[in-house]
Amino acid sequence: MPDYSIADLERWDERIREQAAAFGLDVYPQEFEICDHNDMLGYMAYSGMPSHYPHWSYGKSFEKLKTMYDYGVSGLPYEMVINSNPALAYLMRDNSLCLQILTIAHVYGHNDFFKNNFNFRQTRAEFTLGTFKAHAHRVRSYVEDPSIGYERVESILDAAHAISFEMRRNRAIRKLSQDEERQRLYEASQPRPDPFRKLHRAPEYQAPDLRRVPAVPEEDLLLFIRDHNPYLAEWERDLLTIVHEEACYFLPQIETKIMNEGWASYWHREILNALELPSELHLEFLVRHNQVVRPHPGGLNPYHIGLKVWDEIRRLHDDPTSEEKRAASLGGGGRDALFETRSVDRDASFLRRYLSEKLMRELDLFQYEQRNEDHVVTKVSDQESWREVKDTLIRSVGTGTIPVIKITDADFGGNRTLYMVHEHDGRDLLLEYAERTLQHLHRLWGREVALESLIDGKKTLLAFGDHGFAAKPAR
Repeated sequence: MPDYSIADLERWDERIREQAAAFGLDVYPQEFEICDHNDMLGYMAYSGMPSHYPHWSYGKSFEKLKTMYDYGVSGLPYEMVINSNPALAYLMRDNSLCLQILTIAHVYGHNDFFKNNFNFRQTRAEFTLGTFKAHAHRVRSYVEDPSIGYERVESILDAAHAISFEMRRNRAIRKLSQDEERQRLYEASQPRPDPFRKLHRAPEYQAPDLRRVPAVPEEDLLLFIRDHNPYLAEWERDLLTIVHEEACYFLPQIETKIMNEGWASYWHREILNALELPSELHLEFLVRHNQVVRPHPGGLNPYHIGLKVWDEIRRLHDDPTSEEKRAASLGGGGRDALFETRSVDRDASFLRRYLSEKLMRELDLFQYEQRNEDHVVTKVSDQESWREVKDTLIRSVGTGTIPVIKITDADFGGNRTLYMVHEHDGRDLLLEYAERTLQHLHRLWGREVALESLIDGKKTLLAFGDHGFAAKPAR
């Protein structure tokens, strides 16, 4: 039996909310739901959503999580928080009173981050729960339609899930329409005004190809296929829209994992220290806090790295060394610097700006690679290699591990072949995954799809058509 009542949680929630406001946190109204381990496993499988459309992958996720939990291989999170307005968080019923207090304070840190970080401004938090329920209703209506059925719905969802995060990474920048892109290309192609044009040779003019579709390379693969494949049924287009909208909702959380968890950890520590917990709770708080933010051997703990960087930002502004003060005009305004950074950064820029050589050594960050069955350390954060280790880390956070693929021609060769280009960043595509992804793209596009990339330093064309997968040198 838990060592607390609902009234206890309400009293602590009120105190924590007041302290969060005193620190300057700006939050949505917050709601809590207490659940058992089965409920939490279900929410985890549905990415925290109380309602979601049916798909076999969620059932697979639930069974995997439940099996690992039942056999003691993995535990459960202390909480889950949904980016919605009002915000919704789940608390585990079996947690102790101290752990519930810590968790509630942690939740308010996430809440503030969701409301104020620029990456989340396009998620329309006030419509989150209603949108996911509407999506679930629409998908179930297609499943129950005798003319469509589960298998056809599942086939489209399988393909859409495979490429759902092949999209524009910064949703805060407005996307131009095809007509606007053509107008921009036309204006850019015009020669600049030359007051001495009578003396100069007329510049060579090359008209842009305004008939090409897309006018400029397109990153939003699902939306492009939805809008330019005339053979898709309306229910298929709707499924692509649903998957794309949900990917747009989760994208900011992927892009800010380290910042967000570090921010919530920073403020749960500050809030609970300010509340001056009774001695019987304070010791457990210290133990629980250190369990959350401790480094993970052989891996990266986003709570640990995030908290360290937030602490470093506060120190840089409140207590800089004389050398740091001279180099960057620092000093004072530590809390203001925290809130400003919270609003304008994502993980990649956050680490690029504030992960210093000193901090990397303190965190013992290093780079390794697999050789046969062994893992070999190749670089450490010393004076010669710390920048390389840092660059590798930055390329691995957020969507950095998702290849950037853009559609350059929807009628390549005049036969509706979908031609795409992979923006190679030094990391080759895994051919096994490339083949499966192209197979899903072929399912959605209905004609041959081709992807240009570099494989082992050579320009290669990967294609999937009616005769299957092929790889050949690109021209």
